[in-house]
Amino acid sequence: MNFFEVIETVGKAIDAVGVAVIALGALISAAGVIPRFKTGTAYRAFREQLGRSILLGLEFLVAADIIRTVAVTPDARSVAVLGGIVLIRTFLSFSLELEITGYWPWQKNRQPQAAPDPAEPTAGAAARPQ
Repeated sequence: MNFFEVIETVGKAIDAVGVAVIALGALISAAGVIPRFKTGTAYRAFREQLGRSILLGLEFLVAADIIRTVAVTPDARSVAVLGGIVLIRTFLSFSLELEITGYWPWQKNRQPQAAPDPAEPTAGAAARPQ
């Protein structure tokens, strides 16, 4: 087995891991929400867990594409195709992150703001004379 065949095999193996992560994640997500049906949080829990599985699987798929493109066929066309694939998958990752957490990936340290209590008067209303 020569170098290119080894790299191609490694790329396919990493692709298989990415697909397996997504498939197993979907099954585990479905099984994990069954106890939550009574509490009404099943849908949100399923979306979050499935989204995390898809994100992890996408990372493996991107890694496999990079390995195969850079090591096996590093011509301009294959690098351009890889760039397009990475852009699409990056957009998907950002979109999934936003769906799961409610924040863009670069806003991770942001604290959620509490909703104002309608029973409490606002500062402007308290300062106004009656």
